Amino acid sequence: MLRVVLFAFTADLIPLYAVYALLFADHGLNAAQISSLFALWSATSFLLEIPAGAWADTVSRRGLLILSGALLAAGFTVWTLYPTYLGFAAGFVLWGTAGSLRSGTFEALVYDDLHARAATADYPRLMGYTRAATESAALAGILAAAPLYAWGGYTLVAWASVALAAVHTVAATLLPGAPKAVSAKEIEELELDDNGDVHDDGDVHEGDSVVCTPDPASSGYLSILRAGMREALRVRVIRRGVILVALLNGVTAFDEYFALLAGHVGAGPSLAAVLVGVTVAGALAGAMLAGRTEGISTRLLAAALAVAGVLFIGGALLAGAAAHHPAALYVLTAVGFSAVGIAYGIDYNADVIAGARLQDAISGPARATVTSVSGFATELVALLVFAFAAVATAWLSLPLMVALLGVPLVLAAALVPTWLPRGAPSRSELR
Repeated sequence: MLRVVLFAFTADLIPLYAVYALLFADHGLNAAQISSLFALWSATSFLLEIPAGAWADTVSRRGLLILSGALLAAGFTVWTLYPTYLGFAAGFVLWGTAGSLRSGTFEALVYDDLHARAATADYPRLMGYTRAATESAALAGILAAAPLYAWGGYTLVAWASVALAAVHTVAATLLPGAPKAVSAKEIEELELDDNGDVHDDGDVHEGDSVVCTPDPASSGYLSILRAGMREALRVRVIRRGVILVALLNGVTAFDEYFALLAGHVGAGPSLAAVLVGVTVAGALAGAMLAGRTEGISTRLLAAALAVAGVLFIGGALLAGAAAHHPAALYVLTAVGFSAVGIAYGIDYNADVIAGARLQDAISGPARATVTSVSGFATELVALLVFAFAAVATAWLSLPLMVALLGVPLVLAAALVPTWLPRGAPSRSELR
């Protein structure tokens, strides 16, 4: 589905991603202030995530994605025109709002469109492609930041990002208008039984779904919100899936510190962009392989995440050692960031797999809302990452702080068997 991949590709084709942490630092912000901006960004998405998901289950999902793109462009415009702490904060609020409108909405639109065409088996492969498109775009944008910065400094990088965000908004208008999975009337009748399984008085049960055209006039926002919250919190397999996806996705907030780590060891903006690009390349590889690894066994998935945690921690410490051995700057940073990139790729691969199995498990009327609950939990994890970083930098060196952000990957490895206890799970087992 080229339209879906195009939308995903344009979402992260943003040169500012490579250098915005350095932009903040060059405008006088310290590590604590930068972390507070990241926290504000995450908190905005945190507060709006679930309400936006319920909104996406009651209005046009495509319309919300168009609005999301417009807000993203507006946020970068504010950064460009008002490069102060307050300007950066306002831009992050706009960006966070854009993210909350997209999170959950996009996945639900794609899954329900595939469901309408009896092609949900293609979801992991398609989401792997969209994640790969996202990372390819991020890599291209990051690598483009180096020549853009050389030609026009931060100003050219910023305006180029505004223009590309506008292109992303246009791409959103091309997305399909997928039908919702159940009718609005059934939403009002949805209840939970004593075991926490979703059911109603009709034919919709856990593992079942009915494609139909929603009736906006009778659709109740609060009913959608309640239905989604109940399914996410009280259906055991979905609740555990929500937690695992949130941890795998939320921990990727550590990528906000990659450019700072590169700068800390003596890499300039151009070299920092290349090093960050190495980590994005790892994420790209992990996403591209998701269609092939979707049937991976629980034991192997857990082992891979444990290895990822070790690689991340070791890679961050090795890259950090370049600050004390400037003669070996290129070798240490190349090896260290490569290890981090491999860990990043494993995490991305596991995230796509877990996300696909979670979508298969959702059977109620509020797919975007349930997915947004996972997004909410993701933002909570990210907020904890930023809070830890803001506090830890007062006592720990930046490389050690970044290395500790790899510990959640080891925790995720321990959580995998609690969600999928059998040795060789398949997507059909979660339907």
